[in-house]
Amino acid sequence: QVQLVESGGGLVQAGRSLRLSCVASGSAFSANAMGWYRQPPGKQRTLVATINSVGTTDYADTVKGRFTISRDNAKNAVYLQMNSLQPEDTAVYYCNKRFNQVAWGQGTQVTVSS
Repeated sequence: QVQLVESGGGLVQAGRSLRLSCVASGSAFSANAMGWYRQPPGKQRTLVATINSVGTTDYADTVKGRFTISRDNAKNAVYLQMNSLQPEDTAVYYCNKRFNQVAWGQGTQVTVSS
């Protein structure tokens, strides 16, 4: 069973940066498209960035130009570099497969103060 562990969140001021990490256990990680999702307080979880098995990336319009997703298949890891953070980026961030998601991890809280 694949397990996902996210880390790297925290409290930052607007305009600062954070780098989130996600480590996945289990085999076949490199073959899966992965995504970073976020869930603001009281709202639904949404997809913010994806990366496929060959490194092609895509972003939600709200984070395009500020966030960068990357992966290290040797480490079964996916990362999210978040620059120019804004208060509206405040959310719990999760990683998961882009398709046919597995059980969600605990996520990592990102709080951006104005």
